[in-house]
Amino acid sequence: MIRLFALTLLGLLSLPASAQHLRIGIASDPDVLDPTLSRSVAARQVFAAMCDKLVDIDEKLSIVPQLATAWRWEDQGRALVLTLRPGVRFHDSAALDGEAAAIGLRRHIETAASTRKAELGPVREVAATGPMEVTIRLSEPFAPLLAALTDRAGMLVSPRQAQVLGADFQREPACAGPFRLTRRVAQDRIELERFNEYWNAAAIHAQRVTYRPITDATIRMANLRAGALDIVERISPSDVADIRGDRRTRLVEAPSLASFYIAINVAHGTAANTPLGRDARVREALERAIDRQALVNVAFEGLWIPGNQSVPPGHAFYANSQPIPPRDVARARALLREAGHDRVRMKLSVPNTTDYLQASEVIQAMAREAGIDIELQVIETATLLRQWTSGEFESLIIQWSGRVDIDQNIYNFYACGQALNGGRYCNPALDTALNTARQSVDPAARAVAYEAAARIYLADRPYIYLWHSRVLHGVGAAIQGLQPVPDGIIRIQGLTGARG
Repeated sequence: MIRLFALTLLGLLSLPASAQHLRIGIASDPDVLDPTLSRSVAARQVFAAMCDKLVDIDEKLSIVPQLATAWRWEDQGRALVLTLRPGVRFHDSAALDGEAAAIGLRRHIETAASTRKAELGPVREVAATGPMEVTIRLSEPFAPLLAALTDRAGMLVSPRQAQVLGADFQREPACAGPFRLTRRVAQDRIELERFNEYWNAAAIHAQRVTYRPITDATIRMANLRAGALDIVERISPSDVADIRGDRRTRLVEAPSLASFYIAINVAHGTAANTPLGRDARVREALERAIDRQALVNVAFEGLWIPGNQSVPPGHAFYANSQPIPPRDVARARALLREAGHDRVRMKLSVPNTTDYLQASEVIQAMAREAGIDIELQVIETATLLRQWTSGEFESLIIQWSGRVDIDQNIYNFYACGQALNGGRYCNPALDTALNTARQSVDPAARAVAYEAAARIYLADRPYIYLWHSRVLHGVGAAIQGLQPVPDGIIRIQGLTGARG
């Protein structure tokens, strides 16, 4: 570990100097730097500097303008009309107008491998309805649409690049953000330079940004203390007391939208042909083996919130009729016997970062007492996500960084045939409940539909939710202007104090 820290620190300090070079430590290497295809939270961190969205959220979870300055609903909720900001240019100097916005949005919908399509809902047409206006027309009302545009579904790329995907796109993605990509070294760094034609240039004070993927939270923290990094995400709970007592650093925190869970392969290829994948009773036994409060106490200093749904207890859409089940080892063993097993073996894929490893080892110990022997397979995050997509996993532990609207936390994961449904779970009754919730703009009616949905998916258990974290960023003492937002994404606008 000492050698790894030394190499990381040396690499950072040897970077060429220039005015205001912002260095950010992230917890893993992004998958693809293409907003249509991406599915990792690490990519979202980098996109925050590269790709502005039509709208954003603030620290209070209010939707605020970004590339769109205004919006309105028409046709009884079947059309969303967005007024675009004048003077915006993409990184290839193409101008943003109604037609460019329509092309960018259609890219999310029409690309075969898009992970954004489900987020945008039942889109019938996207068209420029004025020189600086784009309209999204729907086949039926879709309440989560505006919230979806606060993330990657709202990121636009240049019309010249809209037909480019994958590796060719990643070499020089042309978004409309404050920085553009200059170099990416896999597992090492992502280097960006300031885009001088950025519409909000007055809010940008750095000339360069470098993202460094460092999976070990202790090493990220050591680099922050040494001045080799200016900001680090996901401070470990075990480091909170130290960062608060260190004059060289400062803790920036906020509530979080994130949920952490175990995903189970129930129907995707031969890897699903396991007791865990075939039988909901085995999955219930696994959940009954876990004491969530003890898990967060041991692995996370008691700072996180135990949970069993995509939103924490107390949230407006938390299904109160389905509370967190207590640990019950006797019940877990009985369920295994009912399913025809004395003991069960399972493989759990784990991202190679500190928090996942700590939690997985606690879960492994708890499960063993209930008759479930877990083999931990530690995998780099981007590789794990690819395996999730291709069905090359039995189970895995991961986080979803969370969205403002609950639909974006569950639909793409649970509905039949959706892009993020890596285990290929499918229950038509659940699809009916989720679609009912999507089509209503009445919060009370949506809550009833989501309660019905929760009764189905929490019984089937293709996912076992475990805990909800808080946003904990560490910053160097000189860094000012970081506004913590519950989505955990580090906004570059307004940041000052970086060195050369």
